Amino acid sequence: MVPAVWIIGDRARFPNYWRAVERAGGRPRCEGVPEDCAALLLPGGGDMEPWRYGQENAASRNLDPARDALELDLLERFAALKKPVLGICRGMQSVNVFFGGTLLQDIPGHEQINGVDRMHPVRTAPGAFVAADAVNSAHHQAVDRLGAGLRAEQWVPDGVIEAIRHTRLPVWGVQWHPERLDNPAGERLFRAFLGLCGA
Repeated sequence: MVPAVWIIGDRARFPNYWRAVERAGGRPRCEGVPEDCAALLLPGGGDMEPWRYGQENAASRNLDPARDALELDLLERFAALKKPVLGICRGMQSVNVFFGGTLLQDIPGHEQINGVDRMHPVRTAPGAFVAADAVNSAHHQAVDRLGAGLRAEQWVPDGVIEAIRHTRLPVWGVQWHPERLDNPAGERLFRAFLGLCGA
């Protein structure tokens, strides 16, 4: 059975994510009842409203309050059903905020350069859900205090957290972009995530 994965936007809005899910053996969806899907994928995007994690706006930009509300609602629904969730870049930050964590609103050295992702070597914890020697980077915010039940599993040399997972729920997050990473780690991540749907 091909697992259906709910993505918050259609193929025209998030083509890389749709293609990555399909290549890994899943079926992306954005219409109907979200909870009918086997899993939820939260893509990258702009910043969350800082008040949602108890801060004033110091450096957040490209805010989308409607998307914040939608993602947090979807997280509540999928977490209640204990269905798999994968947050990518902004999506990982949404996961952290949902579980009560906070974000660093602006960090140096992680944004794209002239529209091209940076690459960083990473350190991965033993037994982590994904292994990679290096990951791509296109963000200016990052996880700060981890939310309840979350643990960090991957870091770059400056200490920025690149992967998190929930200790009791099938909820994963990566700060990097596996949907456009030009090495096998990206596809391995999507296949492992879809593998949770049959667990």
